[in-house]
Amino acid sequence: QVQLVESGGDLVQPGGSLRLSCVASGFAFSDYVMNWYRQPPGKEREFVAMITSDGEYTSYGDAVKGRFTIARDNGKNTLYLQMNGLKTDDTAVYYCYFWMGEREYWGRGTQVTVSS
Repeated sequence: QVQLVESGGDLVQPGGSLRLSCVASGFAFSDYVMNWYRQPPGKEREFVAMITSDGEYTSYGDAVKGRFTIARDNGKNTLYLQMNGLKTDDTAVYYCYFWMGEREYWGRGTQVTVSS
């Protein structure tokens, strides 16, 4: 059974940092491209970052480039998102996501709130 479990969300002040984690199970984590998405309140879900299976290539949404870093530890089946320079616009539920063939898999998300 595929599971993605996010953690690390919190209330943080503008300019602060957080590190999100996503622990994967039930599939060969090291074989798949992994992604972070987010859904701000009242808005549609949007792409944040992706990382190839071997961790060699990453890509970021324009809103987070230069501030967020995606990483993975295939030995621990864990995906990370280091978020620095947080802004109020980064407030959202953050989701771990990947696809396998024609199926998509999402975690339940972790809430990040950036507020003073």
